[in-house]
Amino acid sequence: MHCGIATGFANHAKVDDTRFVREELEYCVLAEELGFDSAWITEHHFTDYSISPNPLMYLAYLAGRTKRMRLGTQVIVVPWHDPVRLAEHIVLLDHVSNGRGIFGFGRGLARLEYEGLRIDQSQARERFDEIVGIVMRAMETGFIEGGDIFKQPRRELRPRPLRSLKGRAFCAAGSPGSMVAAAKLGLGRLYLNQPMVFDNRPKLAGPPAPAAPAKDPWLETWRASHPDVAPPKPFMSNLVFIDDSPERAHETARKYVGTTFRMAIAHYELTSEHHGSIKGYEAYAQLRLTKDDIDKAVEGNVALAITGTPQQVLDKLARKKKEIDPQGLFPHFHTGGMPHEEAVRNMRRFAKDCLREVKSWPADSTIGEPLQAAA
Repeated sequence: MHCGIATGFANHAKVDDTRFVREELEYCVLAEELGFDSAWITEHHFTDYSISPNPLMYLAYLAGRTKRMRLGTQVIVVPWHDPVRLAEHIVLLDHVSNGRGIFGFGRGLARLEYEGLRIDQSQARERFDEIVGIVMRAMETGFIEGGDIFKQPRRELRPRPLRSLKGRAFCAAGSPGSMVAAAKLGLGRLYLNQPMVFDNRPKLAGPPAPAAPAKDPWLETWRASHPDVAPPKPFMSNLVFIDDSPERAHETARKYVGTTFRMAIAHYELTSEHHGSIKGYEAYAQLRLTKDDIDKAVEGNVALAITGTPQQVLDKLARKKKEIDPQGLFPHFHTGGMPHEEAVRNMRRFAKDCLREVKSWPADSTIGEPLQAAA
């Protein structure tokens, strides 16, 4: 099984930006040295919630600092991008990394970011569907064109695409409508971070693991839209805290998951009447919290983090594997204002005591191998 790491560039401790960015990039470089298979980076704008406005630029830097590690996005927020520039950036990352990219796409949710980028959030779904479709086709043909919104004139991509996105393009889709759209576009699924709990009822931040295929809108749509192509297994990320003491691991999670979730409440306006009111985001209204719900929701999220001794962490990940059947994991070891040194310790301990076992687990991969470097 593929096993990478995730980082959200979440500067919740408000460290000096220059120091924080440097430490986070070195943390990703260290992941390859420790044997991890990939590093996955978010996109966010304007706040300490995540100082990662251009994950593809970070990944291009990592392409030059690493040799083997795959380079993933969790996610590129597609409606914020022009399709030509997005396609060109993906092509360039492939060229400088010898095709090591894995691309997660999403719609985004925060009003602050949409307004700051001057994008009408009510058009997010239409923009997502059109941009992803244009980019996926362009990576096949080498030409970018079309669209009702962008009306892109036919132009050749230069440098030319190195490889198709098929099998290595995924989507963090939270609502049934988004899952249907993702499947039609040929996107696999990302389960990002951990389930979010509201009113003691778990709801996945990404698509829910189906109780049966007949109840899975993504799988049903994939089979109807791509009848001759096996549906790709998903990638999965969870917050992980590992320690010799299970009690200490849990208390670490309580501290840092709590901070992360409270930051998410503020960033996504989860207590606002606005939340879930925008066209295309109506399903998110069910995630709205009252102020009285917050502490209970934080505790629920702490309980769902992967915590404990190395063996307990392996056992919990094995249960997740059985539930979701992913082709790869990318644990999230650094969150909630955790000091850099503690995040490194957390990642090193997982690498020492868990990584070999996780990578030995069988899984069906669709992402393909990186291309050979030119002589």
